[in-house]
Amino acid sequence: MKTSQGVEFDKNNKKKPQQRPVFDADEVEARWMQMQTAGPSNEHSALLGIYERLLHRGALRTWAKPLGLPDMADMYAALPNFAQPLDEVKRQLALSQDSDEGLELMPMLLLGPPGIGKTHFARQLAQLVGTRAEWVSMNAMTAGWLLSGSSPQWKGSKPGRVFQALAEGDFANPVMVLDEIDKASADAQYDPLGPLYSLLEVDTAAQFADEFVDLRMDARHIIWVATANDERHIPAPILNRMNVWEIAAPSLDQARGIASRMCGSILSQHHWGRFFQAELGDEVLDQLARMPPRDMRRSLMTAFGNARLARRDRLLGVDLPDRGPQRQRMGFMA
Repeated sequence: MKTSQGVEFDKNNKKKPQQRPVFDADEVEARWMQMQTAGPSNEHSALLGIYERLLHRGALRTWAKPLGLPDMADMYAALPNFAQPLDEVKRQLALSQDSDEGLELMPMLLLGPPGIGKTHFARQLAQLVGTRAEWVSMNAMTAGWLLSGSSPQWKGSKPGRVFQALAEGDFANPVMVLDEIDKASADAQYDPLGPLYSLLEVDTAAQFADEFVDLRMDARHIIWVATANDERHIPAPILNRMNVWEIAAPSLDQARGIASRMCGSILSQHHWGRFFQAELGDEVLDQLARMPPRDMRRSLMTAFGNARLARRDRLLGVDLPDRGPQRQRMGFMA
């Protein structure tokens, strides 16, 4: 059954997942037939295999979005310093409900010091939407072929990450995380950010070409999340295509809350968690709160091990690893 808004339901009156084609199957079949006619070659062999897999699987991929407006209270509590980007996600989720339209999020840049939860935000966003997160490390990227693929004429060439995420993945709207985009090599002969000029614009992303497979991909539904420490190293045309969110380190009270929630999460994920009290004392919370969120989990795991060796069911400050002279927390807010 389909409603007037185009929403489809199954026989149990549950919404069916929306699907969208991520490539033109007729175009793939035409390429495959051309290569069959041209005869065998090493170059054609790899491409023929790809085309055959695409034809066998088909072009449709799930266009994921939550069923109904989800309760995001846990995300706000776990990521208290991400209120602005979370507000934007909530607004767009509200617009996408009760229609056949998926979640449309403008590409976002999370700008802030290392270790404050930018990567965790991207993981939580993918989980909220019900899609997959794909990571692209930009700090060693020297050419755009990592995203857009390289010509099969080159030795060692292969499809780009966008093609892999869409054609070989399960979703038309994966979360693509461009980690440390400000570290992409500015001295590269080939602009490593070049493909983004097309990928971050809806109109051109709908016809994005992967150079290896020579196919147009519909990449307009990808949810782009870039992370950076310094926006001065990102070209202005890229910044203009993104919502830029400056993320401060959590306040001391927020960091204590993050540490407390992280402790409960760790204990619930491990069978040995039943041996420990879930509540952390002020001494432990204060020490954890002065760490970047990224370091809290490692420190808690060390502390649990030390406490178990001491046959205690409660963490003490002495259980936490000695971090040496304490530097001032980056972006600390009183």
